[in-house]
Amino acid sequence: MKKSCFLLMLSLLGITQLSAQQYALFGTRTLFDSFENPAIKSFVLDSSSKFASNFLFPNFSVNAANKGDAQDVLRKVVNEGKFTTVGLPIGDGIPNTAFVNTNTYLLTFRLFSHYKYNQEFGFAWQVRSDGILDYTNEGLAVIDTYKRFNNIPYVDVFKTSGYQQSYHQFSFTVRENWDKRLAFGLKFSLLSGMAYNEIHIDHSYINADVAGDRLDIGLTGRYRGSFLEKDEVDRKTFLPLFKNPGASFSFGTTYHSRSGYFIMGNIKDLGFIHWNKDSHIATFNKLKSIVPASTYTSKQINEEITDFIDDVDEQKGFYTPTNAKADFLISRTFEFYKPSLIISKNLFHKGGDVALVNTIQFDRVSASLTPVYNFNNFIMLGLQGMYKTPNFEFFLGSDNISKTLSTVSGIRKEDAAIGSGYLGASFYIGMGIKFGSVVNHPMNFSTMPGVNGQKPYKGFFRSLFGFFGHKSY
Repeated sequence: MKKSCFLLMLSLLGITQLSAQQYALFGTRTLFDSFENPAIKSFVLDSSSKFASNFLFPNFSVNAANKGDAQDVLRKVVNEGKFTTVGLPIGDGIPNTAFVNTNTYLLTFRLFSHYKYNQEFGFAWQVRSDGILDYTNEGLAVIDTYKRFNNIPYVDVFKTSGYQQSYHQFSFTVRENWDKRLAFGLKFSLLSGMAYNEIHIDHSYINADVAGDRLDIGLTGRYRGSFLEKDEVDRKTFLPLFKNPGASFSFGTTYHSRSGYFIMGNIKDLGFIHWNKDSHIATFNKLKSIVPASTYTSKQINEEITDFIDDVDEQKGFYTPTNAKADFLISRTFEFYKPSLIISKNLFHKGGDVALVNTIQFDRVSASLTPVYNFNNFIMLGLQGMYKTPNFEFFLGSDNISKTLSTVSGIRKEDAAIGSGYLGASFYIGMGIKFGSVVNHPMNFSTMPGVNGQKPYKGFFRSLFGFFGHKSY
């Protein structure tokens, strides 16, 4: 069966337990933190072992939300497995917004390279997915039944704009201190695209003459995607075969002020993916009459709508940007309490967050409470627990704890009446283990750089920037 991006994305965003950036992990010096924020160090001199890995235990995160009148329709789909738009207001093109992000580190490996600048190298394999969709009530209603549009011409009620992109990311990272307070980090990644879908519906028309057994529908817009038909998706689609290659780049810095403040800034995942020549591009502008409409099932009518794209489909390659972000963090530790203010903004797509992380630390155990305002007008409350030693870490949390609990309760009890407000869910979990010999402080070494013919160690960033003279520590 042919599926347009519109139908595919509504289905995906409606029934999947969908990621923010796990802000409570920022500045924790966990293995996850060191890969997400490339200037962060994860090893402790004289305490940590030299190597670190998650040993194929996925550092997994998934988060999503839907806001608008359609949330009750989607809550019924999620909780009870029933799809009906009876009672959903139509006629005014009322908008809804849904977003989904996932980020899973399948394999990580990191090593402490050199004591002089606390230099660390890392390698990671992760799978990412990002998506956002603005759609109207009518977009859901027409999938349910066209008869709700009876005898009145509806114009421009299907305005839709959104995308979804999934890919593998293979990364190399390096970080080191510049001096006692300043540090830099780089992350370079090779990407292998799995799936991409993008839809824009600018103008639309629909009129159902139920008595006359006729349906008139017209759409104007454009579509790009890595697939259009179901048989284009198979097991190989999800393997990192680099049929859709790409690259991305991250750069970060941290600074510890004399007054005790910790500041971090990042430009993350700035890159692109080239989708191959078998991908699809379609610009459609068509009016279609379905007569007699009563002989068509809802599924068949939806297939007729997807033919708007199929009829003008052109197979060719195209480029898409990754969902790059700019991050800023400032924090300060007061004995066992550490507040952190984080601002994160998407660079090419709509969205971003302002988060206030409140962390309480008791020896090896910490708990964080994080209110988050999303620029798509979502308010979330995150909760995280962590156990961390110099050589082991485990964390569990949610960026949207109240919505997650109500969604899980509704699914378990199969009751759409459970939960109020927007529909959302979030969950993340991760682990890291360090192993090998303990990394040593410089005072424990028997030789010093520059003594007995040993050449002074320059460091990665000094070599990169061309600076050689500096004060060591």
